[in-house]
Amino acid sequence: MHNTFQIKTFEEYLEVYQNSISEPEKFWADIASHFQWHKTWDNVLEWDFTKPQIKWFEGAQLNITINCLDRHLPEKANHTALIWEPNSPNDSYRTYSYQSLFNEVCRMANVLKLMGIKKGDRVCIYMPMIPDLAFAILACARIGAIHSVIFAGFSANSISDRIIDSHCKHIITADAMSRGAKQIPVKAVVDEAIENIDFIENVLVINHQNWPVIYKENRDISYDILKQKVSVECEAEMMQAEDELFILYTSGSTGKPKGVVHTCGGYMVYTGYTFANVFQYQSKDIYWCTADIGWITGHSYMIYGPLLNAATTLMFEGVPNFPDPGRFWQVIDKHHVNIFYTAPTAIRSLMACGIEHVLPYNLSSLKTLGTVGEPINEEAWQWYFDHIGKGKCPIVDTWWQTETGGILLSALAGISPIKPTHAGLPLPGIQPVLLNSDGNEISENNVEGYLAVKFPWPSMIRTTWGDHERCRMNYFDTYKGYYFTGDGAKRDENGLYRIIGRVDDVINVSGHRFGTAEIENAINQTPNIVESAVVGFPHDIKGQGIYAFVVVENFTTDIENLKMQIIETIVEKIGRIAKPDKIQIISGLPKTRSGKIMRRILRKITEGEIENLGDTSTLLDPLIVEEIIKGRI
Repeated sequence: MHNTFQIKTFEEYLEVYQNSISEPEKFWADIASHFQWHKTWDNVLEWDFTKPQIKWFEGAQLNITINCLDRHLPEKANHTALIWEPNSPNDSYRTYSYQSLFNEVCRMANVLKLMGIKKGDRVCIYMPMIPDLAFAILACARIGAIHSVIFAGFSANSISDRIIDSHCKHIITADAMSRGAKQIPVKAVVDEAIENIDFIENVLVINHQNWPVIYKENRDISYDILKQKVSVECEAEMMQAEDELFILYTSGSTGKPKGVVHTCGGYMVYTGYTFANVFQYQSKDIYWCTADIGWITGHSYMIYGPLLNAATTLMFEGVPNFPDPGRFWQVIDKHHVNIFYTAPTAIRSLMACGIEHVLPYNLSSLKTLGTVGEPINEEAWQWYFDHIGKGKCPIVDTWWQTETGGILLSALAGISPIKPTHAGLPLPGIQPVLLNSDGNEISENNVEGYLAVKFPWPSMIRTTWGDHERCRMNYFDTYKGYYFTGDGAKRDENGLYRIIGRVDDVINVSGHRFGTAEIENAINQTPNIVESAVVGFPHDIKGQGIYAFVVVENFTTDIENLKMQIIETIVEKIGRIAKPDKIQIISGLPKTRSGKIMRRILRKITEGEIENLGDTSTLLDPLIVEEIIKGRI
């Protein structure tokens, strides 16, 4: 039953791809038939990109957790579903079979029901990378509650924004967490986030590190106490294919994060199908995706995609460089990992630490490597291929987004052609196009353009929570009749795609997207700041770093102290990961006469392209540009 939709040769890929384009509804109906449905669909697809309205498998009923868990039990109850590797190599790892994972998910689902959580309720999950996070996500899906996972590195401010936007009345969190050498009081951050929110009904607290926790009466509940009262069997709630499965917040080019909504049926079909094909997963392979579940990669390719394929998925609590930069390679050696999926940032930072951290470990179990989050540069690709894959593992350089739900462009491991820095060919069912600035398709190869998709796929964004117009404006309005990715891309002579970066005001730091407006809003709340502009600049490790140009009220201010204040404000409002790498204090910003900040000029200055700034004489104050160039850090 499993992996019967797996493509085995490049010739087969070409044939399947052609079929998926010529008869998309038949193609996706065939793929969907590999999953378990309570009731099949009345209609495969209904779509209109102008509204936008996309509906897949309408009328069908299912529960994604039946496909992730129940259907594997007759044959794979004792097969390992989850391996959890803790932050410290001195602590013991844990494994969960499909049967024990099923029991844990049902137990937590029953606890959630005991708390009064029901179908359609939003549940905010703010937790470290521990098994209970996986249980919580699947327990929500089991009872039809909509999970909204927030990366456990975001500040209290960022959490409250997301809770208010989705009106989450229920929160699941933990006492504390370890990340590398740091210990973080997770529950205390949640307490601060919800201090002024009056609609929170309860906070479920997982005990992970035996930290002292303040329990607020009639609101906070210990999971350890409640789980004693429930059974390990919980019937799955039947969901319509287009019911919401989860909300995941992503930064846009405006300040407020947007809640991307994914639905039950199409998301299941697409993540299950792409996981099996991109990674060429075989039964008994040990698969490790290093992404935090707070990001879409963790949702699609650490939890749902692997479990839909009865895979063994590894979950890691720690960081790549603790206790030393050999930690990733030690984990691969220890657990005999076969498929390893990580971010270019991690590869670049480990590469900078030197090969001596790789050599002590046996990496011969590896057969496939993957990258995700941003384009990988050629030097890092080569290092990864030579030193980690020992020249024998294909690298799948996957391109996709929170909004796409799953991988759209990638090689299939060991099957499709691979070219360093190129994501590759589209997956079956995906119809990418390059558009020129007028929105016309460029059909030939060896060209560059704006990357868009002209036909829907099952896991694509349906709406942004509570604001459908924002979804339309962001993704479907720029080029009518297309889903616009916001990325520029090149297509080589063989049709392989290479992503060349964002075309809007979004900075991609280590695979984490930040809207420039979001960071500027935080900076501008620092005392003595008049205004600011933030741009991305090339960074050897992170791909893009954050460069902040800041205009102050009073130039006699202690500059170093002011920079510290700016960083503190950003850490408080957004989180440590949004900290600027460079802060330049200036007397004014380059603006047009209508007051628009010319970020394009700032970007070129940070990249050192000073000869190529274009005509600056039309600016409100052209001399500002010279001042910024002189003071460049």
